[in-house]
Amino acid sequence: MKQTITIDLVSDVACPWCAVGLSSLQLALSRLDETVDAQIAVHPFELNPQMGPGGEAIVDYLGKKYGRTPEQIAESQAMIRERGASVGFVFGSRDHVYNTFDAHRLMHWAGIQGKQVPLKMALLRAYHSDGKDPSNHEVLVEAAQSVGLDAEDARGVLQSGQYADEVRAEERKYQAMGIQSVPAFIFNNRYLVSGGQPVEAFEQIIERVLAEA
Repeated sequence: MKQTITIDLVSDVACPWCAVGLSSLQLALSRLDETVDAQIAVHPFELNPQMGPGGEAIVDYLGKKYGRTPEQIAESQAMIRERGASVGFVFGSRDHVYNTFDAHRLMHWAGIQGKQVPLKMALLRAYHSDGKDPSNHEVLVEAAQSVGLDAEDARGVLQSGQYADEVRAEERKYQAMGIQSVPAFIFNNRYLVSGGQPVEAFEQIIERVLAEA
């Protein structure tokens, strides 16, 4: 008989380690499929909340935010590509960072429709694999449609400004809990795990959580 586990993922579409972490988690869950029934909910976190329209060149942004040189940025991206490949996520060429607030609003709506995790993966691939702008409404609608959501309903959500208050409230909730970096995985409302962990680490964590449940 399968044991149920809840997993709350706090993350941002703009975060490459969120793509690695979610892919790694999904692989771990596939290995434990016969024993685990995982209920995953995705929650918003903005890495670039003040980012304006059109975004900013990633070299300029990371240089200002973290003091990294172009060479250090290239090395970091190569390492992330390697980690992504190890869990089946392909990183392409990203040259800009963007505001993701509208993506979070669409994610909230997708949760109501029962399509949150598929949309999350579609948006991560759109940005990190294909280099598309996740603040562009047509990119967001295309991702929604690709996972079986209604394109016109998605466009209506984006144009109306729906779920802005809900997203802001969730952001405040998780910040108040002390989450300052992503990805953050919360298992059964008790166990917090941060970062893009390896598949084996997620397996061990899930087995430990279930043993203590």
